[in-house]
Amino acid sequence: MALLAGFKVVQIGGGSAAAVCSRLMADVGAQVTCIDPDAGTMLLAYLNRGKAVAAKAAERHASLAAADLIVREGQPKDWAASPYGLAELRRINASATVVTISPYGATGPRANDPATDLTLFFASGISRQLLGQVDDLSEAPIRPVGEQSAFIGGLAAACAGMHASLGNQPGAAIDVSIHEALATLAMTELARAGLGHKSWDRKRLGDGNGATVTILPASDGYAAISPREEKQWTSWLTAMDSPAWGTDPRFVPKANRVKNWDALHALMSHWSWQHDKQWIADTAQRAHVPSFPLREVSEHLDTPQLRHRRYYRPSDLAGKTIQVPSTPFGLTVAAGRKQDAPKGPRPLSGVRVLDFSWVIAGPTTTRYLAAMGAEVIKVEAPGSGDPGRATELHTVLGQAKKSIVLDLKKPRAVEVARALAGKSDILIENYATGVMDRLGLGAEALKAVNPDLIYISASGMGRTGPEAKAVAYGTLLQCYAGFAGLNRHPEVAPRVGFAWCDPMCGLMLAFVAAAAIWHRQHEGGVARVDFSMIEAMLWTMAEPLVATQLGTPPKPMGNDSTRHAPHGVWRCAGDDDWIGVVVRSDAEWQALCGIVPGLSGMAARDLGQRIEVRTAIDAALAAWAAAQSASTAADSLVRAGIPAAALARYGDLVKNPHLAARDFWEAHGAGVLPGLPWRASFGRATGSAPALGADTDQVLANVLGLSQERIAELRTSGALG
Repeated sequence: MALLAGFKVVQIGGGSAAAVCSRLMADVGAQVTCIDPDAGTMLLAYLNRGKAVAAKAAERHASLAAADLIVREGQPKDWAASPYGLAELRRINASATVVTISPYGATGPRANDPATDLTLFFASGISRQLLGQVDDLSEAPIRPVGEQSAFIGGLAAACAGMHASLGNQPGAAIDVSIHEALATLAMTELARAGLGHKSWDRKRLGDGNGATVTILPASDGYAAISPREEKQWTSWLTAMDSPAWGTDPRFVPKANRVKNWDALHALMSHWSWQHDKQWIADTAQRAHVPSFPLREVSEHLDTPQLRHRRYYRPSDLAGKTIQVPSTPFGLTVAAGRKQDAPKGPRPLSGVRVLDFSWVIAGPTTTRYLAAMGAEVIKVEAPGSGDPGRATELHTVLGQAKKSIVLDLKKPRAVEVARALAGKSDILIENYATGVMDRLGLGAEALKAVNPDLIYISASGMGRTGPEAKAVAYGTLLQCYAGFAGLNRHPEVAPRVGFAWCDPMCGLMLAFVAAAAIWHRQHEGGVARVDFSMIEAMLWTMAEPLVATQLGTPPKPMGNDSTRHAPHGVWRCAGDDDWIGVVVRSDAEWQALCGIVPGLSGMAARDLGQRIEVRTAIDAALAAWAAAQSASTAADSLVRAGIPAAALARYGDLVKNPHLAARDFWEAHGAGVLPGLPWRASFGRATGSAPALGADTDQVLANVLGLSQERIAELRTSGALG
């Protein structure tokens, strides 16, 4: 669906993150014109396919003058002598949103530091968490497959840029730091560190976390399971034919399963080896236990679910017709009426969001919407509310929201929810498929209440198709997509790893919410979004998807690279201290040889020769790194213009002078909380996360006009918990 038909984007330069940003916009209908694009890699050729190119000066000027959004990627030093500096762009077009993407942001002491995908993952701390918990600290941390820093940076740019383009902030400027965008994927850990609480990243060793989600060996690969609740564990035991060890006190309750995890995993593995991965997943799903097989990327190119949802479309690339992802949004648009742009200090000022989402993906989405000025009314169940309240997650994702309690098992509570939907602009939910429809709160049912309501559903597989009712969590979906299977060293079995999928999906969902508001303003159409998390994962795995179809299927590579050498990580003198180093050119290689004694005689070697003597280079760098701290080693290389970064801990980020200079952290009580993965010229809305139900009475009175007597009646009936 051409949600952004008529929206004009200009992409400047050859940056991958800028190409991701405009690719997402093009996929929902935006007209994208490139200036000086780079098709030097397979990924860039894929991302820039179908975009127009302005080659002549007059064409470039005309495209820039007509643009609604201009996205460019580069560091401050790159724009100093460029014809596309901010002042020149403003002379050509004073009203367009200008989004600038760079490794460390456009300001701050590190703004011009050299960086690559690997070093940004190290500097952000994400590489410390990516693999999950390991058995041996000698196992090197890694970056994920497929240039993911470009995808996360590009998604953040698309999200922020789309909000800034809603019309009430003409001439807005957005500054996206890929470093910050990556770091904010780990909101809980950032919040823990900022508030002075115990942080998981102090160690990478295992502590039984597999009792929540784990991978089991199968006769033909692996399957991931997540019997995290006691009822799910009981069902899982039944699915495994009720083994005798199921009643062993070592494994009852969950706390004991954590304590005795190694023994438990061995027993389950003895059973799972006898079955194929799809059979294990199907058996678990029939028992309502979340489970998926670990698939190769190639196994997703033709599945009944993705065929049903018409996810792929043909495209010509490198002289071959291949299947490429469309979008994960499942868009349909109904006729509606055009509405004025929001009025107020921020892009979503005056926009009301009714939020039925919970845990990570949905609350991350509405965190961004609230920061952009929306009034977010978070609907929670009585009792403990959103599970995120059990950790620091709600403290950060709940900022600037309102909380109300509704017991949706009560008809009167459903009536209140319907009435609130009638007064809202956007509804977002991520319940299990069918729940909202059974409550009478589905998209079709609410059309009668509010025909202009933008309705956004998020689920693991999408709301339609043969797998629509599969029980899914984000961590399982990254296993299913092939992400977990590729993010490892070749000799190491796959791990579930860090919860990557959920926060990434939050960026995509916030983008499409803003795009839907833009469409309603300009075309009058009312979007229905049926978001599929597995499709979002595959959209960001473009590089392995394309490589598979062009005859070079990806394999686990750890930190190896076919484009740069050296490209890797080395252990330093501290406790689990590591440094990531990448050499992109002969000049950088010569600079490295001048710093590392063991390389002094190799300065004349080109890329091919460096690959040939990789073992000797690795040994020289290992000896050099082992004698000093990671931060000392990284600083010496960065000063010489070589991309390098120490493996950050989140406590390091709290004390980071660069992040402090960029106002990334925001005061919260005696500590600090992380901000957004972008800085906007119009700022962001702030406010503490609400207590459970803290705003129930105020929302019912102010939004619905209910009297205090009526609210008291609802409370007595149990509708308000």
